[in-house]
Amino acid sequence: MSDEVTRRLSLAESTAREAGALALDFFMRRGELEIEAKTSAQDIVSRADREVETLIRARVAESFPDDGFLGEEFGATAAASGFTWVIDPIDGTSPFLSGLPHWCVSIAVHDGRDTVAGVIAVPTAGEVFTARRGGGARLDGRPLRVPDTLNVLNGVVGIGANHRTPPRVAAGVIERLLEAGGMFFRNGSGALMLAHVAAGRLAGYWEAHMNAWDCLAGLLIIAEAGGRCAPFCDSRDLSDGDAVLAAAPGAWGGLRAVLDG
Repeated sequence: MSDEVTRRLSLAESTAREAGALALDFFMRRGELEIEAKTSAQDIVSRADREVETLIRARVAESFPDDGFLGEEFGATAAASGFTWVIDPIDGTSPFLSGLPHWCVSIAVHDGRDTVAGVIAVPTAGEVFTARRGGGARLDGRPLRVPDTLNVLNGVVGIGANHRTPPRVAAGVIERLLEAGGMFFRNGSGALMLAHVAAGRLAGYWEAHMNAWDCLAGLLIIAEAGGRCAPFCDSRDLSDGDAVLAAAPGAWGGLRAVLDG
């Protein structure tokens, strides 16, 4: 099993780099892209999203034809091997299409029980985050460790929001966080903000509901870097999504208290 995971992590990293380069090329020519709305005017997609996901699926199929997929743009494909690739070709499509650098490529590998490998490539920053379950996390090949000095008062907490949950939910958490003396941050890419938690740039991250392709890679990277993560989809199908909470160890209690209100 370990060799199987190692091979898939290696492919995930090389593919994320290639997909990131393709996405970055689209980003530099984003004025040429036709934008389509999905569920709302804020939930959008472009040819870049679809072509980047197509590239990722093709690379995986070449090496692991029996693996399955769960992707944002093309849905689910059953896995005969037991391994499923959970992918978001461009997490942060709105910032991407607006010319902001806050977007990334997120690839996770799930074995039917746990996420066993994860990669987040950030082309605009030239960074690649990787993790393997039980094998630690890395940023550009260097070991990654969440600092134990961060807490809700001396750090910044990433907050996610979307139209799948009522506005008052996120607004209430932000209000209680500010009342507790903390500060919030949002850049439009949940996967990227999770990577920032692993790197010690954010003290934690919360969102009332995330899709698996937005967060599985980031949650594994945080956990392997020594952070804390709430269970995700423990009693439900991955395609349902779930709430996400992840934090540096020193910020966990404070952020939990804010959420419990």
